[in-house]
Amino acid sequence: MDQFTLTPVAGFVDSLRFAADRSFDSRQILCQWDWLSVSGEPVSASCGLPIAPTQRLDPDAHYDYVVLAGGLLSGVMNPAPALLSYIHQLHQRKVPIIALCASYFTLGLAGLLKGRRCAVHFTVRDEFAALFPETQIVVDKAYVEDNGIFTCPGGTAFELAAEIISRHCGKRRAQKGLEYLLVDDEEVQRSTGSDVAHVYQDPLVQRAIDYMRKHLDSHCTLKELAISLDCSERQLHRAFLLNTDQPPAQYWRKLRLQQARKLLSDTSLHVTQIAYATGFSDASHFIQQFRKCYGETPHLFRKIRHQAERLVRP
Repeated sequence: MDQFTLTPVAGFVDSLRFAADRSFDSRQILCQWDWLSVSGEPVSASCGLPIAPTQRLDPDAHYDYVVLAGGLLSGVMNPAPALLSYIHQLHQRKVPIIALCASYFTLGLAGLLKGRRCAVHFTVRDEFAALFPETQIVVDKAYVEDNGIFTCPGGTAFELAAEIISRHCGKRRAQKGLEYLLVDDEEVQRSTGSDVAHVYQDPLVQRAIDYMRKHLDSHCTLKELAISLDCSERQLHRAFLLNTDQPPAQYWRKLRLQQARKLLSDTSLHVTQIAYATGFSDASHFIQQFRKCYGETPHLFRKIRHQAERLVRP
C-alpha cells in the first residue's frame, strides 16, 4: 500500500532471502515471493523509495501467504475496493494474511478483525480502539496470530519471519536468517519494541522482567521474586498470563535459554559453565531444556554455527 513503512518489509523479505537458498546466493529455492500492487504501478514507501510490482493482483493466483504492507495512516484508511475484494477472497479460501505495520487498519475495515486479537503499535492504540471496539488489542507482542491472520505492529518483523520460516523450512533455516542478519533473540525483541517498558499493560510484569534479566545466573525462586516486587505469587502468575501468555517461570526460563544461546555463539565457555552462568542447576538439566526449546543440543547448535561461519569466511 502507498506510503508503507520500509523497515518491516525489508526485514521480512531479507529473512526469506537468507532462508531461501541452500548456500548464500539469494536464489529463491526454498522460498519464493512476488511484489504486488492494486494499481499495477510502483508504490512508494514512506521514505520515498519506490517498489515496482512483479505480478498483477490476481485473486486466482496461489500463494501460501499474502502480506499487506502498510505505514502512514493515510495509506491504509481508504483501501481501494479491489483490495478489499481481494482480501475477502483470500480469507474465504483460508489463505493466511499477514499485516505489517498499520495495514491492520485495512484488515479492520475489511471486517476481518472482529472478535480477534490484533498486535497494535502503542502510538495508534487509541485511534484503533475507537474504530474497532470489538477487536482485542495487544500492545506487548512482536506479532499476534489469530486463526490465520497475523498482525505485526512494526519493528523489523524478524521474529514473525523466523516463525513462518521455521514452520515450513525448519528451525535451522530460520536461525540461518537471524544469524546472517546479525541478530539474536534479544535483539529481535528490542527491535520489535517488546522490551519497551510502557507498552506492557501491567507495570508489574515489566518490573518482574527487569529483575529476571538482572538475575539470569541466580537460583532465585518465584517466591523470592514476588517478595522483591511486593506482590503475591498468584498475583504475579496472573499478570504474566494476561500480558505474555506465559507463566513467569516459563518466561524466565526462556530468557535464560536466550542468554545461553548467545554464550554458545559468542564464547568458548564449556556447556557446564554456561549452564551455571544462566541459572541452571546442572548441565544435564540445561541440555534437556535447550533441546526442548530449540530442537537441538547446545553442542549441535554451536557446531552448526561454527560450520556456517567457516562457509562465509574469506
